[in-house]
Amino acid sequence: MPLFIPAIFPIMPSTVALLGIAIMSCVMSASVLASLLRADVRGVPRWCAAYGLAAIGIVFVWADKSLPPQVGTFAAHTLFLLGGLLIAQGTREFFGRRAVSRVECVAVVAIFLAVIVLTYVEPNLDARVALTSAYFAYVRVAIGWTALRYRPRQRPKYNYYFLAIAAFVGALVHVARSVTYGFGFDHQAAFLDPSPLNVAFLGLGILSFPFLSIAMVMLAHDRLAERLERLATVDELTGALMRRAFVERAEAMIAAARVKGTPLALAILDIDNFKNVNDQYGHAAGDRALAHFGTTMLRSVRAGDLFGRLGGEEFAVLFPATHEAEALQLTNGLRAAVAAAPCAQTPFTFSAGVDEFGAGDTLAEVMARADAALYTAKALGRDCVAVASPDDEPDQRVAQPG
Repeated sequence: MPLFIPAIFPIMPSTVALLGIAIMSCVMSASVLASLLRADVRGVPRWCAAYGLAAIGIVFVWADKSLPPQVGTFAAHTLFLLGGLLIAQGTREFFGRRAVSRVECVAVVAIFLAVIVLTYVEPNLDARVALTSAYFAYVRVAIGWTALRYRPRQRPKYNYYFLAIAAFVGALVHVARSVTYGFGFDHQAAFLDPSPLNVAFLGLGILSFPFLSIAMVMLAHDRLAERLERLATVDELTGALMRRAFVERAEAMIAAARVKGTPLALAILDIDNFKNVNDQYGHAAGDRALAHFGTTMLRSVRAGDLFGRLGGEEFAVLFPATHEAEALQLTNGLRAAVAAAPCAQTPFTFSAGVDEFGAGDTLAEVMARADAALYTAKALGRDCVAVASPDDEPDQRVAQPG
């Protein structure tokens, strides 16, 4: 026994201790990601499975000496290859890209076969380490590139840059390890070789685990925050901004227009005889009509226009950099688009009033004038657009069908 203890003691504070840290890191990462599974965030199930496979693989490495020769190391390499594949696929899935790449899957199978050859047919630990390290470097680069390339531009940058940096730094470590053993700058006598260089590579590789998992949890929480923000600002039925969100964004656009000296116009829209739709076809049909209206409007408004639901069947569109005459034409175009795509079983039209912001006009004042013009359009027979006059009384400038 005294002879056995000194033989294993030198590796205890180095490689074996690092493996213990790696197992705990992977288990914690898998557990945290598993807590997000019910949130149904794309990519999280693959990330969770990847860290679970990595944890099991590290256990095989740790238990290698207790298993038949090379069984533990080979099983670990297999699990690591699958885990790397899953984590890359999960990242692409999170960003709405196609998760599975045939070329990537073929490459993983080829690497797996090469590992078999380098483990059992022509054993070469240095070549095996160089090959698998190159693969893990590719996985990290794929993660970092995907995060930068497909980062949602409207979301905070920090979370996505954090993931990219963690991925690229990990890739550099794996590239250095692959080059070191692939070109013979150092020799690895065993996978858990306690040499300073091997310990350094293992330590840096293990440190990258929690950084990656933290970044992925941050991304998942950002996606949940985006959902909550959408629920708070976007009407679920029509896809239009809710009244409060519309007013807030409209006020910001008004302030920006004043600074730039650009025109701004507003249209108030109201679905004609909507009460009759509900009474005749039922409220479910009314909801379908509203949803159809919202879809048609979102497809028809310009990219910079602001579309909101003020309440019930009343909506508003804010036209930036647009004079009153052009706003009249645009609104009439929207009316024509709705008429050209009738809702099945519950056809409807809308009427609208349009007004342009003058110097010092508030949103409430312009909305009031546009609303008055809307009532003029209703009085003229509906399914038309009227423009408010400068003296706050609606004039007879009206766009009608035909």
